Amino acid sequence: MTAIPFLDLKAPHAELRDALDGAYRRVMDSGWYLLGREVETFEQEFATYCGVRHCIGVGNGLDALHLILRAMDIGAGDEVIVPSNTYIATWLAVSYAGACPVPVEPDETTFNIDPGRLEAAITSRTKAILAVHLYGQPADMDSINTVAQKHGLQVIEDAAQAHGARYKGQRTGSLGDAAGFSFYPGKNLGAIGDGGAVTTNDDGIADRLRVLRNYGSKVKYCNEVKGYNSRLDELQAAFLRVKLTCLDKWNSRRTAIAALYLEALADTGLSLPHVPDWIDPVWHLFVVRVEDRKQLTDNFDKQEIGWLIHYPLPPHLQDAYRDLGIPANAFPIARQLAQDNISLPMGPHLTHAQATIVAKVCRDTFPVLRGL
Repeated sequence: MTAIPFLDLKAPHAELRDALDGAYRRVMDSGWYLLGREVETFEQEFATYCGVRHCIGVGNGLDALHLILRAMDIGAGDEVIVPSNTYIATWLAVSYAGACPVPVEPDETTFNIDPGRLEAAITSRTKAILAVHLYGQPADMDSINTVAQKHGLQVIEDAAQAHGARYKGQRTGSLGDAAGFSFYPGKNLGAIGDGGAVTTNDDGIADRLRVLRNYGSKVKYCNEVKGYNSRLDELQAAFLRVKLTCLDKWNSRRTAIAALYLEALADTGLSLPHVPDWIDPVWHLFVVRVEDRKQLTDNFDKQEIGWLIHYPLPPHLQDAYRDLGIPANAFPIARQLAQDNISLPMGPHLTHAQATIVAKVCRDTFPVLRGL
């Protein structure tokens, strides 16, 4: 049996080879490689796609979140609410800005930050809520925005896994004061290398972002502030322009695979993703929970089926955040998710036949599994 990869990164290039080769030649022939026409055009196209006025291309998704916080003047002495279960980049952005990440547990049904727990975490130093659209499923933004407005807080979307997802018909990237996107190669909209962007309807934030990403400069050699070097390059922007034309089609393919999994695994010992009826996820990941994860991963390994864990250790248990002094048992939901989640193969080029094999292995493992 042919091995089934967790995510096939060769297939997108094969599908778009001619268009990507054309984009490469266009950039190389131009002789302009930073902050040129390709970046400007991609920014316009992605802003239109997300339904916002501004898109600012930056070096990567972590920079996108960090520079949003800088543009909002959030720094030393401030607190930013973050999910207790997320990739560590969400927390790192807060730390880079000099602020303190304040974790809040997720809703156990969606894995996204629980709006009902936010107010208990707000203090006089809280300046923003950084909500993650985890695994490509939008967080409950109306509830989050209501709490933020009540307390005068900014709302930032970490949309690194949610390119094209919709919340009540509105695309992610347009649901808060600003949003950070990653174009890491494995994302739904991935570059061929690193890249990121900020989307916003706030003219002031957009203007500050454009200065901050380019050494604090609007005019060459004239520096208004102590800025950074974080620029989406022309080549990656050109590649992203090609892939953006396929994003909705590729997201639809992911949705079809998710539907197959949901139907085939409905009566097994796996705890399946819950999708509220007011969102349209883009299935960056298909994450299930299972009591005895090793039984399933061993069977996947025997069948050469790729799998990953998102994520094996919550940020508060990482050595990097030992300085916060958070007790190991402080966030039991995040800790339990880390212990029992597993991500099944998912991607726009995973075939129906491959997904069927993955589902069969899950079902065959069922006799030794117990539902959560």
